[in-house]
Amino acid sequence: MVAERRIPMPHRPVRDPSKLRPIDREVNDAIARHAAAGSWFEAGGVRSFVRRQGEGADVVLLHGVPTSSFLYRKVIPVLADEGVRANAFDFPGLGLAERPEGFDYSWSGLARWTGEAIDALGIDRCHLVVHDIGGPIGFEWAIRNPDRVLSITALNTFVDVAGFRRPWPMAPFARRGLGEAWLRATPRFYVARLFYSLGIARRELVPRSDVYAHVALLRMHDRGRAFLRIMRSFELTEEKERFLREGLAGLDVHTRVVWGELDPVLGRERYDAVRAALRADDGYLLPAKHFLQEDHPAEVAQAIADLVAPLG
Repeated sequence: MVAERRIPMPHRPVRDPSKLRPIDREVNDAIARHAAAGSWFEAGGVRSFVRRQGEGADVVLLHGVPTSSFLYRKVIPVLADEGVRANAFDFPGLGLAERPEGFDYSWSGLARWTGEAIDALGIDRCHLVVHDIGGPIGFEWAIRNPDRVLSITALNTFVDVAGFRRPWPMAPFARRGLGEAWLRATPRFYVARLFYSLGIARRELVPRSDVYAHVALLRMHDRGRAFLRIMRSFELTEEKERFLREGLAGLDVHTRVVWGELDPVLGRERYDAVRAALRADDGYLLPAKHFLQEDHPAEVAQAIADLVAPLG
């Protein structure tokens, strides 16, 4: 079960905060606030981090890459105010979770671990929300556990895995040597430029310190080596796509698609493809890019809550 006590973040202590640049203090503060709002738990032998808030039906929020539960920090309190319990945890290898070298970082491995995390958190049945590669991961868990899924909300994700090509900013991470060099040598200001360009439509709502916090959480502990393992373990096969499409077609759950229509990563066309795969009767198009949770958290949370509320 999840540990309810608050535990300090497991990272190297920083030098005297008073000697840090203001932007670095802001980044440290953002991560510290995030950690203080959650707690630690263990699932499948991996120690991870979860943010939980609210009372009512459980909503499990799955992140993708290169993000973590930090992506949902603005969505969680809005969902809690809507009368549900929001749960956002870090996948192994990302965020504040451990990054074991021998872990199975494939989508199937992360799907298995997702089930172990849901069990460890004491969740019986839940409403599932997925984003980015959290889609294939969460879809697989749902297909294998149909009696535990009450609804699925998809945020800018994909099902057409066999034909999927990594967006150009993500492509280097799939190549050995190049990915390590990119993470080691690329200044965070350039990473932040990509984050804004691909993911944020309303930059004024997302301070640079928050984007730098995403970068720090990606590189934390292992300089991003586990992230590279995830990127190199994508299951881009016809067999996987067939499993997802046939499995989703067999699910009898309520579904909804909420989409940032300005997303240059996945594109507007995948909105219709995901709706078709989920047989979603309705969808929400937002004037957002890939990380719609950042600058449209209230709209995302409301769309989730409107689906969840009648179902209990």
